[in-house]
Amino acid sequence: MSAFDFSLFSKGGPMMFVLAPLGVALLVLFLERLLFLHRGQIRAKAFVDGIKNILAKRRLVEALTVCEETPGPVAAVVKAALLHADAPAEEMRYQVQEAAVIELPALERRLGSLAAVAQVAPLAGLLGTVLGMITTFVAFEKDYMSASALARGFWQALLSVAGSLMLAIPAHLAHHFLSGRVRAIVRDVEWSANEIMKYLQTEYRQAPGAGEAVAPEEGK
Repeated sequence: MSAFDFSLFSKGGPMMFVLAPLGVALLVLFLERLLFLHRGQIRAKAFVDGIKNILAKRRLVEALTVCEETPGPVAAVVKAALLHADAPAEEMRYQVQEAAVIELPALERRLGSLAAVAQVAPLAGLLGTVLGMITTFVAFEKDYMSASALARGFWQALLSVAGSLMLAIPAHLAHHFLSGRVRAIVRDVEWSANEIMKYLQTEYRQAPGAGEAVAPEEGK
């Protein structure tokens, strides 16, 4: 950072030293959530179609292995359905819902912290503005006030509110962007769960050799 930039930062007053850590926290939270959601979002339709193709060959164990090797909540709920492929419909649905209850909260983790940064930053800027105006009025009360004394308060008021807006706007955008990614994954989970349960309860159970497919598993 150049000397000019640092001088501007210092002119913003004490609240700039509050906004700076908030900016670092915002960057860390956004990158961590972005990488986590990117890893957990897969092509749900292609994944479920692949599982169906494996099940059509009566290879349940192989389908379970694919689910275990695939990250994300979609694979987790599909695996829960496969583990109860021969269970009654209500039992299968209950187990899938249990898997979703475990997986989905992890998607929304730390989004509240991003929202908190977006809400706190303008308040910190407002406090900095108030402190700057107080500094200005203190200078007005002195008979020997100078232009530099007045400018100090105005600098503090303007830079603190500018810094807070420069932080709050990206924080709001980051929160909305990541919330959209979470909603997309939730839709994929719901669709995948319904699709695999429907397949297991109809085509998979009605296919020839359905009884033999689970016989080796029961003998172990």
